[in-house]
Amino acid sequence: MQPYRPNVGATIDLIETPSLLIDLELMESNFDVISKTYSNTLCKMRQHAKNIKCPDILWRQIEIGGTLNGVCTAKVSEAEVMVEGGIRDVLITSEIVGEDKQRRLAYLAKRADVKVCIDNKTNLNSLSLVAQGIGSEIGVLIEVDTSMGRAGIRTAEEGVELAILAESLASIKFLGVMSHQTVDGFADKETRFIEGKRYIDKCLAVKTAIEDHGIEVTIVSSGETFSYDVAPQIEGVTEVEGGTYALMSGPAKYMEEFSLAGKVLTTVIDMTETEIVIDAGLRCLGGPLGVTPTIEEQDELTFIEMHDSYSVLSVKGENIFRIGQTLFICTSQQDILVNRWDNFIGVRDGVVEAVWDISARGCHH
Repeated sequence: MQPYRPNVGATIDLIETPSLLIDLELMESNFDVISKTYSNTLCKMRQHAKNIKCPDILWRQIEIGGTLNGVCTAKVSEAEVMVEGGIRDVLITSEIVGEDKQRRLAYLAKRADVKVCIDNKTNLNSLSLVAQGIGSEIGVLIEVDTSMGRAGIRTAEEGVELAILAESLASIKFLGVMSHQTVDGFADKETRFIEGKRYIDKCLAVKTAIEDHGIEVTIVSSGETFSYDVAPQIEGVTEVEGGTYALMSGPAKYMEEFSLAGKVLTTVIDMTETEIVIDAGLRCLGGPLGVTPTIEEQDELTFIEMHDSYSVLSVKGENIFRIGQTLFICTSQQDILVNRWDNFIGVRDGVVEAVWDISARGCHH
C-alpha cells in the first residue's frame, strides 16, 4: 500500500486525516529569523536533520541563508540520506560504535565532508583502523558533556588527551569540539542567555585547553534552538545545531520569534455532551517526554485518552464542536512526531503546494 499523497493544488478541505501539514509561510518565517540572525556573523547555523528528516526542507534553510551549507544528523543512516539528497557537509552528533556502522561512515566520508563526534580513545582508535582499511579520512570533534549527563567528556584533561591521540592517528582529522544542552521549562530571554553562555563556556574551556597544547581547533559546534541567538555573541563558537526552530513544538513556545509550522490535521469522528473523539492517536503523535499535545486555538479542549488510532478530549463548557470538523494538533517532541510519517504536506493559503517524502524516517541504524 502506497502512502497517502494529496494532489498539489488541492484545497485543505480535501486532505485526508490525519495528515502532517507544514504551514509554508510560517516555516519560511522561521527560516528568515535564522537567515537574519546569522547574516553578518562568523557563527552559522548547522540545522539538525533529526528533527525534519527531509533533505528537501533542509535545503530551503540553506537557500534562504544563515547556514554553513551543511547539516548535522544523529546517525550514520540519517547522514547517508542527507548525502543522497545532495547535502555534502554533515556532522554526526552521536558516537558511532560497531564495525558495520563505522565502515558505512568511512565509505560515506569518501563521498562527502562527513564528520563525527567522539568521547573516548577506544572508539577513536577503532575509527582510525576502519578508515585506514577503506582509504578514507574521517573528521572528528570531541563531544563535551555540559549538562546532559550522557555522552561526552567530563574534563578538559580528557579532551586534551583525545585531541593529542586524534592528531597522531592515520585517517583521522581532528577538527574541534561540540556540545549539546537544554534549558528546563519556559525560559525567558535572560534565562536563555545566562544558561546558554554557562553551558557553552564549558565547551570553550576544552577548546582553550587543547589550543594551549598547540593543537588547532577549527570548529566549535554548540548551541541549539533555545540558544540560537546566544551562541553568535560568544567568541569562538563557529556553528549552532538548531533543529526545533524550523517547525517548532509546544514545549518551545517561549521562543516567540518562531511559529508552530508543523501540525497534525485531524477530524472529529464522534462526540458526547462533554467529550469529542478525533482520528489521531499515538501512531501519528507520540513522544516520550510526557508533554500532552494541544489543539490550536481551542483552549477548552484537553486530551484525556490517547489510543493507537484515536484520542478522546474533554470539552470545557458547552460542546460546540461537530462531527466532521477538522482541527490542528500542536505536538510536543518534534523528531518523534516526524518519524511516524511518510511525508510532509506543504500548504500555503489553504492550498497544497508541495508533498515531500520524509526520506530519513525510520533510520534507526
